[in-house]
Amino acid sequence: MLIALALTVGACNTSQKQNTETTAQEQEAPKNLLYGIDADLYDVDRGEVLERQTMGQILDEYGVSARVVDLLDKSSKETFSLRNIRPGHRYTAFLKSDTLGNRTLKYLAYEENLTDYVTFGFHGGDSVSIHKDTKEVTFKRVKKSAVIESSLWGAIMEQDLPYALAAEMEDIYQWTVDFFGIQKGDNFTVIYDEKFIEDTIPAGIGRVWGAKFQQGDKEYYAIPFRQNDKIQYWEKDGGSLRKQMLKAPLKYTRISSRFTYRRRHPVYKVYRPHTGVDYAAPMGTPVHSVADGVVIAKGWAGGGGNTVKIKHPGKLMTGYLHLSRYAKGIAKGTRVSQGQLIGYVGSTGASTGPHLDFRIWKNGKPVDPLKMTSDPAEPISKANRQAFEYVRNSIVAELNGEIADSLRITQLDSVVMIDFTKKGNSDK
Repeated sequence: MLIALALTVGACNTSQKQNTETTAQEQEAPKNLLYGIDADLYDVDRGEVLERQTMGQILDEYGVSARVVDLLDKSSKETFSLRNIRPGHRYTAFLKSDTLGNRTLKYLAYEENLTDYVTFGFHGGDSVSIHKDTKEVTFKRVKKSAVIESSLWGAIMEQDLPYALAAEMEDIYQWTVDFFGIQKGDNFTVIYDEKFIEDTIPAGIGRVWGAKFQQGDKEYYAIPFRQNDKIQYWEKDGGSLRKQMLKAPLKYTRISSRFTYRRRHPVYKVYRPHTGVDYAAPMGTPVHSVADGVVIAKGWAGGGGNTVKIKHPGKLMTGYLHLSRYAKGIAKGTRVSQGQLIGYVGSTGASTGPHLDFRIWKNGKPVDPLKMTSDPAEPISKANRQAFEYVRNSIVAELNGEIADSLRITQLDSVVMIDFTKKGNSDK
């Protein structure tokens, strides 16, 4: 009994000691950390690198000698070259004051970008240090909806959403939605992670967790799911959003002429077939291959001007006419991938203004590009069907506001399916 009592008392004393130490550590923990430095211990100066200003000039203003700057330059080459500082980037100086009011630079933190920074330490004599790190990034999951009045980018700006969201949605839907043919009243709902640095500074977006885009009377869902070790976006029925062909080979202003077998030619002033689509676009607009293939022709094509023709699987061929110039590396026999740059919009040949005349042939016969249907890439496999449907149902419910926050899909590396109909699994 005495031994047991002694052990109990000893345990209590140890526990009390640990609690005391923990409390002391919590009290001593710095509360104003900047770049990993306790800012309350220093005078803090902030500034921006000026045009043509060097790190040596900045350090000289804080009394750092040329000898120490040279030492820092040699010591930091493998971590961060002092010559890599850029105008407009921010820096923060941490200084110590003595009893006479003299200030000595102890640290200087330079921001490479919104998240990455490098800290230079000055420890007296010939002792310097260099440390690279990244600011803490947090994510906030948000759901936003918008009705389009003019364009996707316009709707994004009107709703004060991150600009990166428009580019991300264009990338996700590039095979399905023609964003330059959308109409007033088209709308979308999207779920995405918004990134913040140190909880307050917006830093773009993370993953798009799902989207629903309504164009006319059609709804296009985008459901993220991992298959074949790659996260891609899928339609509601499990078909891939990625198609054999892109909707258009460029970002255009308007369609100036459509596919027809009887059009009055703007140059020759006679009626003749126009078996392509003319996309009006500024001179120099990038033109991309709509599908994987091999270049079978590159050169002058009379009225078609500078032209590239590409052969694709499935007995398809595409043509890109009136180019101002070709992309580097494009030649007859070159293998190109979907979305690869092949040239730039021009007005060569029989043309009245800058545009791209885009053509498609199937089995050697012209096909209207605006009516061309494209086969999707590999769909969700049978083995992944159940897991995909679980993710899809959760994302669709979240898009429609029909799921509790605690039940949302938050990771896609491994999907653990839970039967929320069982008692105790739902928080509703």
